[in-house]
Amino acid sequence: MKHKKHDEASSIAVIHSARSNQPLVAVSTDVCDLHGYRWSATPMQYLEAAVEGAGVFPVLVPSLGNRLDFDYLLGSVDGVIITGSASNVHPLLYGGDGSEANGPYDRARDSTTFPLIKTAIEKGIPLLTICRGLQEMNVALGGNLATEIHELPGILDHRAPVSDSRDQRFAIRQNITLKPDGLLSKILGTDLAKVNSVHRQSIDQLGAQLEVEAVAEDGTVEAVSVRRASAFALGVQWHPEYWVKSDEHSARIFQAFGDAVRVHADERMNAV
Repeated sequence: MKHKKHDEASSIAVIHSARSNQPLVAVSTDVCDLHGYRWSATPMQYLEAAVEGAGVFPVLVPSLGNRLDFDYLLGSVDGVIITGSASNVHPLLYGGDGSEANGPYDRARDSTTFPLIKTAIEKGIPLLTICRGLQEMNVALGGNLATEIHELPGILDHRAPVSDSRDQRFAIRQNITLKPDGLLSKILGTDLAKVNSVHRQSIDQLGAQLEVEAVAEDGTVEAVSVRRASAFALGVQWHPEYWVKSDEHSARIFQAFGDAVRVHADERMNAV
Protein backbone atom coordinates (compact mmCIF):
# COMPACT_ATOMS: atom_id res chain seq x y z
CA MET A 1 0.00 0.00 0.00
CA LYS A 2 2.90 2.32 0.81
CA HIS A 3 4.38 1.83 -2.67
CA LYS A 4 1.06 2.83 -4.23
CA LYS A 5 1.00 6.00 -2.14
CA HIS A 6 4.54 6.89 -3.25
CA ASP A 7 3.64 6.24 -6.90
CA GLU A 8 0.66 8.58 -6.56
CA ALA A 9 2.91 11.27 -5.08
CA SER A 10 5.33 10.95 -7.97
CA SER A 11 2.50 11.19 -10.49
CA ILE A 12 1.14 14.34 -8.85
CA ALA A 13 4.60 15.92 -8.84
CA VAL A 14 5.18 15.04 -12.50
CA ILE A 15 1.85 16.61 -13.50
CA HIS A 16 2.71 19.75 -11.55
CA SER A 17 6.18 19.97 -13.12
CA ALA A 18 4.73 19.54 -16.61
CA ARG A 19 2.18 22.31 -16.10
CA SER A 20 4.21 24.83 -14.13
CA ASN A 21 7.50 26.68 -14.27
CA GLN A 22 7.49 26.64 -10.45
CA PRO A 23 8.43 23.16 -9.22
CA LEU A 24 7.47 22.38 -5.64
CA VAL A 25 10.14 22.88 -2.97
CA ALA A 26 9.78 21.79 0.67
CA VAL A 27 10.71 24.52 3.19
CA SER A 28 11.45 23.90 6.87
CA THR A 29 9.53 25.67 9.63
CA ASP A 30 10.05 26.79 13.23
CA VAL A 31 7.63 26.16 16.07
CA CYS A 32 6.33 29.51 17.34
CA ASP A 33 3.79 30.54 19.99
CA LEU A 34 1.62 33.44 18.82
CA HIS A 35 -1.86 34.73 19.66
CA GLY A 36 -2.51 31.79 21.95
CA TYR A 37 -1.71 29.21 19.26
CA ARG A 38 1.31 27.08 18.40
CA TRP A 39 2.42 27.63 14.81
CA SER A 40 4.74 26.03 12.28
CA ALA A 41 6.06 29.05 10.41
CA THR A 42 9.00 30.51 8.49
CA PRO A 43 10.00 34.13 7.78
CA MET A 44 8.67 35.59 4.54
CA GLN A 45 12.16 36.54 3.34
CA TYR A 46 12.92 32.85 2.63
CA LEU A 47 9.65 32.31 0.78
CA GLU A 48 10.08 35.46 -1.30
CA ALA A 49 13.64 34.44 -2.18
CA ALA A 50 12.40 30.99 -3.19
CA VAL A 51 9.77 32.46 -5.52
CA GLU A 52 11.65 35.45 -6.91
CA GLY A 53 15.25 34.21 -6.68
CA ALA A 54 14.88 30.51 -7.46
CA GLY A 55 11.57 30.58 -9.35
CA VAL A 56 10.09 27.72 -7.30
CA PHE A 57 6.86 27.11 -5.38
CA PRO A 58 7.65 26.91 -1.63
CA VAL A 59 5.64 24.45 0.45
CA LEU A 60 5.94 24.69 4.25
CA VAL A 61 6.70 21.46 6.10
CA PRO A 62 5.19 21.39 9.61
CA SER A 63 7.64 20.49 12.39
CA LEU A 64 5.96 17.21 13.33
CA GLY A 65 9.00 14.93 13.30
CA ASN A 66 8.50 11.20 12.76
CA ARG A 67 4.76 11.63 12.32
CA LEU A 68 5.57 12.75 8.77
CA ASP A 69 6.30 10.39 5.86
CA PHE A 70 9.48 11.94 4.49
CA ASP A 71 9.82 9.41 1.66
CA TYR A 72 6.35 10.36 0.46
CA LEU A 73 7.05 14.07 0.81
CA LEU A 74 10.29 13.87 -1.16
CA GLY A 75 8.53 11.88 -3.84
CA SER A 76 6.32 14.94 -4.30
CA VAL A 77 8.81 17.83 -4.45
CA ASP A 78 11.88 18.70 -6.50
CA GLY A 79 13.90 20.56 -3.88
CA VAL A 80 14.39 21.30 -0.19
CA ILE A 81 15.30 24.55 1.60
CA ILE A 82 16.34 24.42 5.26
CA THR A 83 16.03 27.96 6.59
CA GLY A 84 17.85 29.92 9.24
CA SER A 85 16.28 30.52 12.64
CA ALA A 86 16.71 32.32 15.95
CA SER A 87 16.88 28.90 17.64
CA ASN A 88 19.92 26.60 17.77
CA VAL A 89 20.36 22.89 17.15
CA HIS A 90 20.02 21.16 20.52
CA PRO A 91 23.53 20.26 21.75
CA LEU A 92 22.41 16.82 22.99
CA LEU A 93 22.30 15.84 19.30
CA TYR A 94 26.08 16.24 19.03
CA GLY A 95 27.30 15.70 22.59
CA GLY A 96 27.44 19.38 23.54
CA ASP A 97 26.25 21.49 26.46
CA GLY A 98 22.45 21.59 26.48
CA SER A 99 22.17 24.45 28.96
CA GLU A 100 19.80 27.32 28.26
CA ALA A 101 22.82 29.59 27.76
CA ASN A 102 23.27 27.98 24.33
CA GLY A 103 19.57 28.24 23.43
CA PRO A 104 16.89 28.89 22.53
CA TYR A 105 16.10 25.46 21.12
CA ASP A 106 13.43 23.93 18.91
CA ARG A 107 13.46 20.16 19.32
CA ALA A 108 10.41 19.72 17.08
CA ARG A 109 12.28 21.44 14.25
CA ASP A 110 15.38 19.28 14.87
CA SER A 111 13.28 16.12 14.64
CA THR A 112 11.93 17.27 11.28
CA THR A 113 14.91 18.85 9.53
CA PHE A 114 17.34 16.02 10.24
CA PRO A 115 15.35 13.36 8.32
CA LEU A 116 14.49 15.96 5.66
CA ILE A 117 18.19 16.64 5.06
CA LYS A 118 19.31 13.01 5.11
CA THR A 119 16.46 11.80 2.90
CA ALA A 120 17.00 14.60 0.37
CA ILE A 121 20.68 13.68 0.06
CA GLU A 122 19.91 9.96 -0.21
CA LYS A 123 17.29 10.54 -2.91
CA GLY A 124 19.29 13.13 -4.87
CA ILE A 125 16.83 15.99 -4.25
CA PRO A 126 18.44 19.46 -4.64
CA LEU A 127 19.13 20.89 -1.19
CA LEU A 128 19.94 24.42 0.00
CA THR A 129 20.61 24.99 3.71
CA ILE A 130 21.03 28.43 5.28
CA CYS A 131 22.59 29.45 8.64
CA ARG A 132 20.92 27.12 11.20
CA GLY A 133 20.20 24.90 8.21
CA LEU A 134 23.93 24.51 7.50
CA GLN A 135 24.50 23.63 11.15
CA GLU A 136 21.67 21.08 11.02
CA MET A 137 23.17 19.53 7.90
CA ASN A 138 26.55 19.23 9.61
CA VAL A 139 25.12 17.57 12.75
CA ALA A 140 22.78 15.33 10.74
CA LEU A 141 25.84 14.02 8.88
CA GLY A 142 27.86 13.32 12.03
CA GLY A 143 29.61 16.63 12.72
CA ASN A 144 29.39 18.91 15.73
CA LEU A 145 29.17 22.62 16.51
CA ALA A 146 31.06 25.25 18.49
CA THR A 147 28.76 27.49 20.53
CA GLU A 148 29.15 31.16 21.42
CA ILE A 149 32.12 31.43 19.08
CA HIS A 150 32.55 35.16 19.77
CA GLU A 151 33.93 34.09 23.17
CA LEU A 152 36.66 31.91 21.64
CA PRO A 153 40.21 33.28 21.26
CA GLY A 154 41.09 34.44 17.76
CA ILE A 155 37.50 34.25 16.48
CA LEU A 156 35.71 37.31 15.09
CA ASP A 157 32.30 38.38 16.35
CA HIS A 158 29.97 36.88 13.75
CA ARG A 159 26.81 38.11 15.44
CA ALA A 160 24.66 40.79 13.84
CA PRO A 161 25.56 44.40 14.65
CA VAL A 162 23.39 45.93 17.36
CA SER A 163 20.86 48.10 15.52
CA ASP A 164 17.15 48.82 15.27
CA SER A 165 17.50 48.52 11.49
CA ARG A 166 17.13 45.05 9.98
CA ASP A 167 19.15 46.21 6.97
CA GLN A 168 22.01 47.08 9.31
CA ARG A 169 21.78 43.77 11.17
CA PHE A 170 21.88 41.88 7.88
CA ALA A 171 24.44 44.17 6.23
CA ILE A 172 26.99 42.58 3.90
CA ARG A 173 30.26 43.15 5.75
CA GLN A 174 32.28 39.94 6.13
CA ASN A 175 35.00 38.70 3.75
CA ILE A 176 35.16 35.02 2.85
CA THR A 177 37.57 32.95 0.78
CA LEU A 178 36.09 30.26 -1.45
CA LYS A 179 37.59 26.90 -2.34
CA PRO A 180 39.09 27.24 -5.85
CA ASP A 181 37.05 25.29 -8.41
CA GLY A 182 34.52 24.34 -5.71
CA LEU A 183 30.78 24.27 -6.20
CA LEU A 184 30.30 27.70 -4.65
CA SER A 185 33.17 29.40 -6.46
CA LYS A 186 31.72 28.14 -9.75
CA ILE A 187 28.30 29.52 -8.84
CA LEU A 188 29.65 32.92 -7.80
CA GLY A 189 32.41 33.11 -10.41
CA THR A 190 35.01 34.19 -7.85
CA ASP A 191 37.29 32.91 -5.09
CA LEU A 192 36.65 35.95 -2.86
CA ALA A 193 33.31 37.36 -1.72
CA LYS A 194 31.66 39.52 0.91
CA VAL A 195 28.61 38.26 2.82
CA ASN A 196 26.48 39.08 5.86
CA SER A 197 27.03 37.38 9.23
CA VAL A 198 24.31 36.75 11.81
CA HIS A 199 25.33 33.74 13.92
CA ARG A 200 26.65 32.70 17.33
CA GLN A 201 27.52 29.11 16.46
CA SER A 202 29.61 27.49 13.75
CA ILE A 203 30.85 24.17 12.51
CA ASP A 204 33.52 22.63 14.73
CA GLN A 205 34.05 19.08 13.51
CA LEU A 206 32.95 18.67 9.91
CA GLY A 207 30.40 15.97 9.01
CA ALA A 208 31.96 13.02 7.19
CA GLN A 209 30.16 13.61 3.88
CA LEU A 210 30.81 17.33 3.79
CA GLU A 211 33.45 19.44 2.08
CA VAL A 212 34.37 23.01 3.02
CA GLU A 213 33.43 25.48 0.29
CA ALA A 214 34.32 28.78 2.01
CA VAL A 215 35.87 30.15 5.20
CA ALA A 216 35.91 33.55 6.94
CA GLU A 217 39.11 35.43 7.71
CA ASP A 218 39.33 33.71 11.12
CA GLY A 219 38.92 30.22 9.63
CA THR A 220 35.23 29.85 10.52
CA VAL A 221 33.51 27.53 8.03
CA GLU A 222 31.08 29.63 6.00
CA ALA A 223 29.89 27.17 3.35
CA VAL A 224 29.88 23.42 2.71
CA SER A 225 28.80 21.00 0.02
CA VAL A 226 28.04 17.28 0.11
CA ARG A 227 30.91 15.23 -1.29
CA ARG A 228 29.93 13.14 -4.33
CA ALA A 229 26.31 14.25 -4.05
CA SER A 230 24.07 13.12 -6.89
CA ALA A 231 22.32 16.52 -6.91
CA PHE A 232 22.89 20.12 -5.84
CA ALA A 233 23.61 20.12 -2.07
CA LEU A 234 24.97 23.37 -0.65
CA GLY A 235 24.96 24.95 2.80
CA VAL A 236 25.87 28.57 3.60
CA GLN A 237 26.31 30.12 7.04
CA TRP A 238 25.17 33.58 5.95
CA HIS A 239 21.81 34.88 4.66
CA PRO A 240 21.64 35.23 0.85
CA GLU A 241 17.83 35.30 1.03
CA TYR A 242 17.90 38.76 2.58
CA TRP A 243 19.62 40.48 -0.37
CA VAL A 244 18.55 38.20 -3.21
CA LYS A 245 16.95 41.15 -5.08
CA SER A 246 19.96 43.47 -4.91
CA ASP A 247 23.17 41.46 -4.35
CA GLU A 248 24.55 39.48 -7.30
CA HIS A 249 26.18 36.76 -5.20
CA SER A 250 23.01 36.21 -3.18
CA ALA A 251 20.97 36.04 -6.38
CA ARG A 252 23.35 33.54 -7.99
CA ILE A 253 22.98 31.08 -5.10
CA PHE A 254 19.20 31.00 -5.44
CA GLN A 255 19.39 30.91 -9.24
CA ALA A 256 21.72 27.91 -9.11
CA PHE A 257 19.42 26.13 -6.67
CA GLY A 258 16.37 26.90 -8.83
CA ASP A 259 18.15 25.63 -11.95
CA ALA A 260 18.99 22.37 -10.15
CA VAL A 261 15.37 22.01 -9.02
CA ARG A 262 14.12 22.41 -12.59
CA VAL A 263 16.63 19.86 -13.87
CA HIS A 264 15.39 17.40 -11.26
CA ALA A 265 11.76 18.10 -12.20
CA ASP A 266 12.52 17.56 -15.91
CA GLU A 267 14.41 14.32 -15.24
CA ARG A 268 11.56 12.94 -13.20
CA MET A 269 9.01 13.91 -15.84
CA ASN A 270 11.08 12.27 -18.57
CA ALA A 271 11.48 9.10 -16.51
CA VAL A 272 7.73 8.45 -16.46
